[in-house]
Amino acid sequence: MSAADPDQRRAGTEAALQFFMEADRLKGVERRNWLADGSRRENTAEHSWHLGIAAMIFAGYASEPVDVGRAVCMALVHDIVEIDAGDTFAYDTSELNETKQAREEAAAERLFGLLPAATGQFFRALWDEYEAGDTAEARYVMAVDRVAPMLLNMAEGGSAWNEYGITRARVMARNGVHIEPALPELWALAQAQLDAMTAAGTLPAE
Repeated sequence: MSAADPDQRRAGTEAALQFFMEADRLKGVERRNWLADGSRRENTAEHSWHLGIAAMIFAGYASEPVDVGRAVCMALVHDIVEIDAGDTFAYDTSELNETKQAREEAAAERLFGLLPAATGQFFRALWDEYEAGDTAEARYVMAVDRVAPMLLNMAEGGSAWNEYGITRARVMARNGVHIEPALPELWALAQAQLDAMTAAGTLPAE
C-alpha cells in the first residue's frame, strides 16, 4: 500500500484493528489440559503462544529442514478458528468431533475475512497448509502441536487424561504418528515419560 492511498490505508488499518480485537477472544477459549503447575486449565491463546516458542526452540531437532519464521506464523495462526468453533477435545469421539472440520472452515472464512485482503489470504494460506499437513513446516508444527499438550499433561500429572479416561495406548496412537517422524529424539523423551507414568500407576496402559 503506497502513501498515496490514504483512504485505502485507513480502511486497511481499521480492518487490521478489528481483527486484532477479535483475536483477543482466543484468550477466553478454555482447553481441557491444565497448566504444568496444575493451577488452572490452559486457554487457546496460551497454547498458540507456547507453540510459537516451541516452533523456534525445537527446529534444530526436526528431521527435515523447516522455515522457522513460517512455522512460527503457522503455529500462531492455526487455532484462531477456535474463537468461533471452540476447542474440540483431542480425544473426543462424539458428534462434536464429526462437525469440527465444517465449524472450523466456517470460522476461517469469517475471521480471516476480517483482515485486509493480502493479510487475510496469507493467514488463510497458513491455516490451509497446516490442515493439509503436506509441507515440511506443516508436518513440523503438527508434531509440535501434538507434543506440547502431552508435555504439559505429563508435567501436571495427567489430570485431564484421567478425567476423560485416556490411556497410554490412546496417547501413543494419536500423537506418535505425527511426533516420531518429525521430532524423533523429542518423541523418545516423551515416550520415556509416558512409560514412567504407566509404571507409577498414574496413566493406565490400556
